[in-house]
Amino acid sequence: MADSATASVAAYPSSSSSSSSSSNNGLKAYHHLASGALSGLSSAIVLQPLDLLKTRLQQGGFGEEGNPTKRRRIRGVVRQVLTEDGVKGLWRGTVPTLVRNVPGVAIYFYSLSSIRHRLSSIPYFAVTVPLPNIQSPSSSSPSSPSSKSTSRSAIIKLSSGGNLMAGAIARTSVGFILSPITVIKARFESNRYANYHSIPSALVSLYRTNGIRGFFQGFTATAVRDAPYAGMYLVFYEKGKELLGRITGIPNAALHSGSGVMAAVAATLLTSPADVIKTRMQVNPAEHPSLRKAVIKVLQDRGPIGLFSGTSLRISRKAASAAIGWTVYEALLLFLRDREGNNQEQFSKLS
Repeated sequence: MADSATASVAAYPSSSSSSSSSSNNGLKAYHHLASGALSGLSSAIVLQPLDLLKTRLQQGGFGEEGNPTKRRRIRGVVRQVLTEDGVKGLWRGTVPTLVRNVPGVAIYFYSLSSIRHRLSSIPYFAVTVPLPNIQSPSSSSPSSPSSKSTSRSAIIKLSSGGNLMAGAIARTSVGFILSPITVIKARFESNRYANYHSIPSALVSLYRTNGIRGFFQGFTATAVRDAPYAGMYLVFYEKGKELLGRITGIPNAALHSGSGVMAAVAATLLTSPADVIKTRMQVNPAEHPSLRKAVIKVLQDRGPIGLFSGTSLRISRKAASAAIGWTVYEALLLFLRDREGNNQEQFSKLS
């Protein structure tokens, strides 16, 4: 599944090109962890209300006016939340979201970087890119700070097949590790578990009710959603950067946020049914004990349109999260990379 960028490598002589992995020189593990953590913190706090509303729309049960077959409207759900809990109710579930997102996004970005770095050493997945604005032989060194500072991205470039694999593996692995917190997060956001007041007590209640299996309720649907979503997102994100990068003078923030939004919208639409099933299985496992039964239940309740409940909110949330998350992540990485490059340059002058 290597894309045309891989084939274009031959067009560049080896003297004026470098392996994509060289763009990662100077960046250490804690750079990716810190950038990912800040990215997760920013998006979690700002976008929690959208997560909560999406969960309420997807959880099933009674629609408006007590009719279980009638579609719940966003406005009605907002009114219900404000009536029952006030404005602060829109941020119910923020604590488990932070517990999941801050370390989760940090680990995800670090894992993604590690996987992409390994895949870049495999010719089938690697993409070699030309070094821009080469002025002299000394500037052609991959480790040269001046050559790195011209890059518009701090992440390794891979073929489409490499992006699909890297995104799927990283997202699914992190999703499995954080599954207990993900289940608790969904239940906090739902109005079915008003007795949940803290994460420890919620974990104890979940264990007493469902055992160890309860901590991984809905993980199958989560993996079905996250693996293709993360893979397709990376493919669309890199393609978006290629397209937007052709616009003369576009700022880095606009490049990264615009690409993130386009990628999020496309990937979210394609994985929305799995997200609905995942929420049903986590919030109401008694009626949705397995993936197959959950699909049947949704179709019985709402028909095919039920598989896209909350899609507009999820698109809004994912698009905004991508714009915030990837912009913060890449901006901080570029800053740290350039700072490391400048420090190395000053050190070499002193020596």
